[in-house]
Amino acid sequence: MQFLQNSRRIARFLKPIITIDPGLRFVSSVSQKSASFQWRNQSSTSSSALQGMDRCSYYHNRLLIPKSNFSSEAEKLMGNPTVTVKELHDKILDSVNVKRTMPPNAWLWSLIENCQKQDDISLLFDVLQNLRRFRLSNLRIHDNFNSNLCQQVAKTCVRVGAIVSGKKALWKHNVHGLTPSVASAHHLLSHALEHKDSELMDEVMKLLKTNDLPLQSGTADLVFRICHDTDKWDLLGKYSKKFSKAGVKLRKTSFDTWMEFAAKRGDTESLWKTDQLRSETYSKHSLSSAFSCAKGFLLESKPEEAAAVVQVICQTYTDEKKSALSIEFKKLVNEWPVDVIRHQNEEDKKALATSLKSSIPSMVNALLSSGLNVSVDLDALYKNEALLS
Repeated sequence: MQFLQNSRRIARFLKPIITIDPGLRFVSSVSQKSASFQWRNQSSTSSSALQGMDRCSYYHNRLLIPKSNFSSEAEKLMGNPTVTVKELHDKILDSVNVKRTMPPNAWLWSLIENCQKQDDISLLFDVLQNLRRFRLSNLRIHDNFNSNLCQQVAKTCVRVGAIVSGKKALWKHNVHGLTPSVASAHHLLSHALEHKDSELMDEVMKLLKTNDLPLQSGTADLVFRICHDTDKWDLLGKYSKKFSKAGVKLRKTSFDTWMEFAAKRGDTESLWKTDQLRSETYSKHSLSSAFSCAKGFLLESKPEEAAAVVQVICQTYTDEKKSALSIEFKKLVNEWPVDVIRHQNEEDKKALATSLKSSIPSMVNALLSSGLNVSVDLDALYKNEALLS
């Protein structure tokens, strides 16, 4: 008994040296404390001590996980990457983690270029994280990679369809050393435009706000076109206010999309407000904005005013550009009446159809009377099903 008491006194002054297999890991700290508590409450007899050792072995076997689980889990996460990407990934990691030297930049760029699927993107992000850690700990470089690299990563994610990974390129705080930029966001917005995905557009815009990335005129161009192509008029109104508040100077193409959408919806109030904003920046109409204004006058049953707007823009077009005028006239007669009537309430559709069936020919006649050679197929107008209902 005296021997055990002396042993406890010595143990209080000495720190035990514990060796743990690096391939093993503990589970919760609560379980560890529970095991420790049971060990301290064992009997002081030698037989009880042996029982305590048996209990310790029991907890060791139950609470520790073999190293093989980690390797199998890593292989599972790695998936089935492209051979070239896997080889470059291993070479880069061998350089930074084993040889402790910075690999050539060409290896990373080659890896990015050879990415073909999500599994490749996973290895790319693993490489970026390891490179960032090496730059920080060995080279004392605290800055992230330049924004050009971030842009290429986002572009590659979009190219292979790894959109979720591409969004990570917009995070201000990340473990991969990426520097988010609006240019990276534009790759994701271009994908949203191509696939008519307004939800993705909304997510990207929220990421821009969260990560303090400034809005640009190119951003507005993409957002307005996505809203137009997905028929999200309310969403365009929401983001037009955000761009205006941010002081973004809209391009002519953005105003063209905005005004065309307003004319398609039959919202003349919004159309004239947008045209007023446009005139504050651009004194002259584009072909698209002029025809949108003409449509607005037609909606208000003012064919003479509509003809006047079209006449002015037609006079500025040379013979080489006459084909563009023909396309706009064709859209006005064949496509626009269908779109604008479709967006009206049931009780207003018939009245609008009657009005357009009268106003459009009156506009054409006014243009012909002014000496303008206009090629418009009015027979197609009279046969338009939207105007016959």
